[in-house]
Amino acid sequence: QVQLVDSGGGLVQAGGSLRLSCAFSGRAFGAYSMGWFRQAPGKEREFVTAISRSGSISYYADSVKGRFTISRDNAKNTVYLQMDSLKPEDTAVYYCAASLADSPISPREYIHWGQGTQVTVSS
Repeated sequence: QVQLVDSGGGLVQAGGSLRLSCAFSGRAFGAYSMGWFRQAPGKEREFVTAISRSGSISYYADSVKGRFTISRDNAKNTVYLQMDSLKPEDTAVYYCAASLADSPISPREYIHWGQGTQVTVSS
């Protein structure tokens, strides 16, 4: 049984940084591509970033490119999202997710989800 636990959210001023973590429990973490999505109030869940099984390839939404960095530690079964130069429009609940697809950017390609962690960026 796979379980994902998101953590690290909080309140930060614009221009600040946060680091989110996602702890994976269950079998075969290395078999999954991992991603982060976010959902703001009244909006659909949107893709933020994803990383390949080995960690060698990553994908980013244009809105976060150059500011956010995804990484994973397969020895610790954990994926991270380093968020720098945060903007008020980054405010949302952030979810990590696991996919068996090769380069998943659609929520439909993910089969396991964390509970979400709130990120609030004040202006």
